[in-house]
Amino acid sequence: MSVQLRDLLIVGLTMATWLASSPSSATAQTSDDHLKQAVERAKQATVGILNATPEARQSGYDAQLSFRGTGVHLRNGYILTARHAVERQSGSTANVPPTILILTQRLEELPAKLVGDNPYLDLVLYKLAYMVDSLEGADLSFSALDATTGQQVFTVGYPLGWGPTIAYGRIGNPNTFLQTVDTRLIQSDVPVCSGNSGGGLFNAEGELVGIMHAIIKTDEAQGGHGCSRLAFAVPGGLAKKIVTALLENKQPGFSRLGLQMKVVKIDNRWRVAVGGVSEPASLGGVQKGDLLLAINDMEITDAAQLKNYLMERTTPGQKVVLRVLRGDKELALTITLGGV
Repeated sequence: MSVQLRDLLIVGLTMATWLASSPSSATAQTSDDHLKQAVERAKQATVGILNATPEARQSGYDAQLSFRGTGVHLRNGYILTARHAVERQSGSTANVPPTILILTQRLEELPAKLVGDNPYLDLVLYKLAYMVDSLEGADLSFSALDATTGQQVFTVGYPLGWGPTIAYGRIGNPNTFLQTVDTRLIQSDVPVCSGNSGGGLFNAEGELVGIMHAIIKTDEAQGGHGCSRLAFAVPGGLAKKIVTALLENKQPGFSRLGLQMKVVKIDNRWRVAVGGVSEPASLGGVQKGDLLLAINDMEITDAAQLKNYLMERTTPGQKVVLRVLRGDKELALTITLGGV
């Protein structure tokens, strides 16, 4: 083989190797850099909820640095966290304090005043008394898309009284339930502990897909605190709805359809049927015994799914089209939703 031919073959093999490997390597590099930037933004916007009260700090009685939860800076000094992460017990009553202390990533201790809370979804909103440079530009946005099974996510928080820590995982069941709140929760395998409550659950873009709510304890850390890879978060869409209402000094309005539902077996399949009906569904023509097929072209597979749709995707006064099966006839009924 001539030197020239050999050199051409070497060049050809080198080019083929580069063409085969370079795009994927470049894509991986870009993806890693993108995730790193998203994590850094989320980290900057995450704050610790301190155990100390402003009164204790002013009196000099409490000089310790310890955390009771995590929060996220949304924008303009507004801090969102879990209600149970700030509650103070007074006898048998859990109260939300009018002022809390938060700690930024740069170890700045700041007071924040209560804007409003929603015990129904375990969320509370505070506003900083003043802004600091470390939080300027550290704004977060809610994802416009629902979390999906297998989606890569991460959280930043202050578990077990220290941090910030960063943990990665994936979405498991985005439509699961616990007795702690009367709404669906997003389940993930992100490893978290006590103290992560109120922190953000972020997608790879650094957008909020949820607010950390609870864990099912599987491991006992030092001091008896629970840690787990079974983590649950309030969906970002619902959290955004709460925040929007609280900023307007309101409680969010949730839609009411006026149905009591039951499951019935048709052939070998269980279906959702109307067990009882009241306004506004009755005004739209819904009758007891109707089989529920779809709402606004979304198939109804179970009662929880319909409830979630009403809570997250509708507002009181909105018109919806409910498709039902009555006998052997399929009907499309228009209903103006009520409110609760």
